[in-house]
Amino acid sequence: MSLIDPDTVGRYVKSGWWGTVPLHRLVREQAARTPERDAYITPAGRTSWATYDSVADELAGTMVALGLGVGDRVAVQLPDTFLVHAALVATSRAGVVAVGIGARAGDREIAHLVRKTGARALITLDALGGRSSSVLVRELRDLGLPLDFHVVMSERGTESIFDVSGRTAVPLAPGRADPADVDGRSFGPDDLSMLNSTSGTTGLPKCVTQFDNRWMAFSRLAIDAGGLGDDEVFFGAVPAPFGFGLWTSHYAPALLGAPTVVLPKFDVQNMIRMIERERVTVLCCVSTQFRMLLNSPLAEQADLSSLRVMFTGGEAVPADRAAEFEDRTGAKVLQFFGSNESGAFSVTRIEDPVEKRIETSGRLIPEMEVRLFDEDGRDVTATGGPGRPAGRGPLTCAGYYDDDAANAQLYTEDGWMLMGDLVTIEDGYLTPVGRTSDIIIRGGKNISAPQVEQEVETHPAVDLAGVVAVPDPVFGERVCAVVSLRPGRELTLADLVEHLSARRVSKELFPEHLVVADELPRSSGGKLAKGDIRALALASVVEATVRASAP
Repeated sequence: MSLIDPDTVGRYVKSGWWGTVPLHRLVREQAARTPERDAYITPAGRTSWATYDSVADELAGTMVALGLGVGDRVAVQLPDTFLVHAALVATSRAGVVAVGIGARAGDREIAHLVRKTGARALITLDALGGRSSSVLVRELRDLGLPLDFHVVMSERGTESIFDVSGRTAVPLAPGRADPADVDGRSFGPDDLSMLNSTSGTTGLPKCVTQFDNRWMAFSRLAIDAGGLGDDEVFFGAVPAPFGFGLWTSHYAPALLGAPTVVLPKFDVQNMIRMIERERVTVLCCVSTQFRMLLNSPLAEQADLSSLRVMFTGGEAVPADRAAEFEDRTGAKVLQFFGSNESGAFSVTRIEDPVEKRIETSGRLIPEMEVRLFDEDGRDVTATGGPGRPAGRGPLTCAGYYDDDAANAQLYTEDGWMLMGDLVTIEDGYLTPVGRTSDIIIRGGKNISAPQVEQEVETHPAVDLAGVVAVPDPVFGERVCAVVSLRPGRELTLADLVEHLSARRVSKELFPEHLVVADELPRSSGGKLAKGDIRALALASVVEATVRASAP
C-alpha cells in the first residue's frame, strides 16, 4: 500500500530524510525503554508510555478481530487526550487507514468524511460535545453511510463495541486478534496510514493522504531547528487530527521520547497554568493562541520561564506580538511556511537573527526545491516574486484522496505542489505577502468561504451570499457574510446562527458578522466580485466598531 514509488523512497532514505521504521514501532520501543515515563499529560491526569502503547495494542487487536480488512477506513473522532494518539497508532498497527475527524466537527462534515472515505467503523467516546455518540452513529446509518462498527473508548481503553450494520445497534463481546496476526498487517512508514481533512475553495473538506515518513522528516527538521533534546516537555495546543497538531504532539515527541501536555478542549487559562505546572519547554500553538496568552492577565502572574522555544504558524504571525512574546518569556519564536498538504517550504532556526525569525517565515529548505509562479503560471523565481510558491520534496503529502479536480488545482502540470499564498524570496528567506485562495484563516483554522456561502444560502431569507474575511486583532480574521435577501424578507445574525445550528453545521462555519445589501456586486463575467464584497464587509465592520466606541 505504499503511496510513494520505490525510487523516490530509496532516494530519500539514502539522503537521510526518511527512515525505515514506522511511528507505531517507535512508540513500542519507547514504551520498552521508559515504560513509566509520562507520554501525555492533561489537567486531569497522566498517561505513561506503557499505557499509551498497551491501549494502542489492545485497540489494534480489537479492530483485526472485528474482521476489518487491510486498508479499510476507520473514522477517529476523539478529544485531544492520549486516546486520539493511541487510536492513530492502533490503526497503523492493525493495517487500517485512520480518517481523522476533529472533535468539534459538525454532523454534516462527519457525514461527508465518512461517505467520502467509505469508513466502516467509528472510534469515539460514549458522549462527545454533550451528545451520545450512539445518536450520531444512528443518524449516519440513516443517511445510508457504510458504518458497520461503533467502538466506544474511555481512559481505560476500549469500553464497548457495537455492530451497527443493521437497523439496531447490537453489542459485541470485545475480541482480540493474535499479536502475530496484527503484526503481519501493520503499515510501513511509506504506506497510506491516515486521511485528514482540510478546508478548500470548492466547498466541503478534502482528504489529504498522510504517511509516517513525511511527518517524521518534518519533526526531525523541527528538532534540529529548535535544538531540541530528550529532556523537553512539549505543549501541543492544536488537535492531533490536523497537520500542525500531528507533528507537534504525535510525531516529534515520540521521536524524542518526551512528554506532551494536551488539553481535551483548548482554554488559554489552562494552557498558562499547565505551562507553569509542568515546566513546559516547547510550546506549539497557532498565532491566535499565543496572542490570547499575551492578552491574559494570568500570564503576567505566571512563571513561564521554562519556555525555550515556541513553534507557531498556520496563519500570519504579527512580528510585534512575536517580539513581545520573546521579551516576556525569553523563548525564541520559530515558524515554518507550509500547510497540511505541502509540509514546509521554509523554516526559521534558533540561530537566525531575531529580525529574520519574527519578520519572515525562514530560510528555504533546499530539498523542497521551491519555485515561484505569477498569476499566469510563469516562473518568476529569479525575480524573487511576489508569486505563488510551489515545491516538491520529502515533506509533501501524496495529494488529495479520490479528488482529481482538487489535485489538478494542487499541482502544476509538471508535478510541483502549488500553494495559494503570495510570497517573496530574498536572500534565501521566504516572506508571505498575501493569499490568492478563497480561504479564511481564523485562529489558525482554515475555513472555506464557499462552504460557508453554501450553508448561508440554505436560509429561506437569503438570495445570494458572499463570504469574506474581516480583520480581527485576536483571531487574525473572522467570517463575514454579505447577503442579499429574497423580497419581503429580513435577517439578523442571530437568525442565521440559529438556522445553521439547527442544521448541525460545524460552529467554525458560523458567520460572526452579517451585512445585508440590496444587491451583491458582480464582475463583468457575472461572478460575485469578491473585492467589492470585501470592501462592503470592511466598511460595515468599521462603522459598527465606531458606533460601539462612541460615548
